[in-house]
Amino acid sequence: MEQNLITRRATLKGIAAMATVQIIPSHILRAETAPSNQLTRGIIGCGGISASHLGMPGKLLALCDVDSKRLAGRMNQVNKGGKNDVKGYEHFEELIARKDIDIVHVATPPHWHAHMSIAAAKAGKDIWCEKPMSRTIGEGIAMVKAVEEQERIFRLNTWFRFQSNYYGLRRPASEAWKVVHHKLLGDGPYTFTLGSAFVGNWKLKQWSGRMDLVEQAVPAHLNYDKWLGPAPVKPYHPHRVHGSFRGYWDYDGGGLGDMGQHYLDPCQFVLGKDNESPVSVEVDTQKQHHDAVLPWRRIEMVYADGTKIILDASHDKGAIISGPKGNIFGGFKSDVADLDKKLKELPGPPPMITDFHQAVRERKKFALNEQNGFRSCTLINIAKIALRENRPLKFDSDKLQFIDDDKANAYINQPARGKYGV
Repeated sequence: MEQNLITRRATLKGIAAMATVQIIPSHILRAETAPSNQLTRGIIGCGGISASHLGMPGKLLALCDVDSKRLAGRMNQVNKGGKNDVKGYEHFEELIARKDIDIVHVATPPHWHAHMSIAAAKAGKDIWCEKPMSRTIGEGIAMVKAVEEQERIFRLNTWFRFQSNYYGLRRPASEAWKVVHHKLLGDGPYTFTLGSAFVGNWKLKQWSGRMDLVEQAVPAHLNYDKWLGPAPVKPYHPHRVHGSFRGYWDYDGGGLGDMGQHYLDPCQFVLGKDNESPVSVEVDTQKQHHDAVLPWRRIEMVYADGTKIILDASHDKGAIISGPKGNIFGGFKSDVADLDKKLKELPGPPPMITDFHQAVRERKKFALNEQNGFRSCTLINIAKIALRENRPLKFDSDKLQFIDDDKANAYINQPARGKYGV
């Protein structure tokens, strides 16, 4: 156990040393500890997902959005709910600078996740960040560094690792963890296959980009330059922003970027891969557009020990989890005799803190934090690069870079624009 801890710490130090994204306005000071026991919150981003953040525990003090209509809509909502002391902001830097806010919710498109989370960490805030954790591997490395150095508490907003039934298995991920950890399907390697019930949702048309965008006038209520932030300047079209931003590489990665961490983080947890990344990836896809994300067919990622994660829309009724001595199918059906009986007699995963406010008060890591969240987001970002390149890639899990592949490595640390740069 001690050796594993030492190795894990060494790996994290290595990750931190690779960080290149470091943005923080020099005028922002570390926040002071709240004088009361009630934790206070500010939410950046007033789109659809922000509705789920509104009802989270803690006293809401601030909302922020670069779209004045969206901000006004959420402000009206909280005011009608009796929260008359909530203040609205256009610029997230002003919200983060408030010393009376303990927790910052980052509910923006992914191209802002790293920049805002790093700024919040360096301002002494704890962070509740939407998925995916980061748009690039390099941004994820920088997020780990900032959170660790500033001793912040970080939560990634997906929960199937520790609560709710995991999609097609219709059981909590902890049950699948027991199957793998106690080797009920054999010693491994294991294959975790996400088929049509999973991947089909990632390929819906509304999560693809458009290649026929014609420039339109920026609406007066939207600060489009600030919405773009670190992303390259592209002519405005309404399909680029708000819900449909997912279809463009500059801001996300299609359905894979949007939903991938919901599906893949539990895979990583079940397979015991929280401290490593795959060493190879292969894809079957149509040629991807330089700007718009297009549908794809199959992704296969392989770890050093032969463990596989496969995303395949044509995989309809096959096994979800396979090992050398058995399989788990949809609904947790299995060809292993007396599987449920065996599971009842076996211990589950180690305890996890699944209450974010408890984690903040006790200064202990949340169940899905910057460390394991980085690794599951790296699954997405490796796959995105392979899709864009449309070829097999080899990855160094320790160095967090592709092997002898300058073109693929160019996607790891993508330059940020102008004043939003590093």
